[in-house]
Amino acid sequence: MYPKIRIKELRPLYLEGGYLIDGFPSMGFSSVIATESIIHTSHLKLAGIIDSDVFPSISLIKDGKPNFPTRIFVNDDLKIAAFLSHIALGESLHRSVAKKMLAWAKDKKILLTISSVSVKSAGGGEEIWAVGSTENATKKVKEAGLKVLEFGTIPGIPGMLLNEGSITNQDVIVILFQSEGTGPDFKSGAQLCNAISKLIPGAVCDIPTLQAEAEKVEQIIKKDLDDTQHRDLMYR
Repeated sequence: MYPKIRIKELRPLYLEGGYLIDGFPSMGFSSVIATESIIHTSHLKLAGIIDSDVFPSISLIKDGKPNFPTRIFVNDDLKIAAFLSHIALGESLHRSVAKKMLAWAKDKKILLTISSVSVKSAGGGEEIWAVGSTENATKKVKEAGLKVLEFGTIPGIPGMLLNEGSITNQDVIVILFQSEGTGPDFKSGAQLCNAISKLIPGAVCDIPTLQAEAEKVEQIIKKDLDDTQHRDLMYR
């Protein structure tokens, strides 16, 4: 029996023909850092929260205000939405989260969902690959000038998004980027941010700010993840 994932929208959202970014942590922090950068530089505003009875019973205090650890940010004009999470979910939740994400995207008539996963590489490389859930998604990968991944394994929520998207005929693209897996890894965050901006018209990456903020953002995310992991917070 899969746990129930709930989405509460804080206002009406109109995202038909738009884009959704998956900002759940995946093998490092670069995905979250890149999503945070797009949220700030493309002016996405808080528009909803994602919660579950098996999520952490915790409030993240930011600038003196309480926040759910998993939130939805939206820019209505650009039709961009982002799911941003500062909690690491156990493997048993990946399928449920992916299904809920795509069900929400379908309900909002979103055109494309974008996720990402890092490939550990000594010294970090600059090569970027991507894979699509449908022929149309693969066409978008090629049009963006990204290399298509021909063979490989994609774990976690990104892998589940691809599988589910392939059977529901929803366009999903997962970007694979190289990372050293240590430190704030601004380089991989910047590469990922640039790749996402090639797929989403209007998405902007402020690279100088990303470089300056990468270490601080990673420290915040690490603390949030540590806080949640020190409690019996994972669904088992």
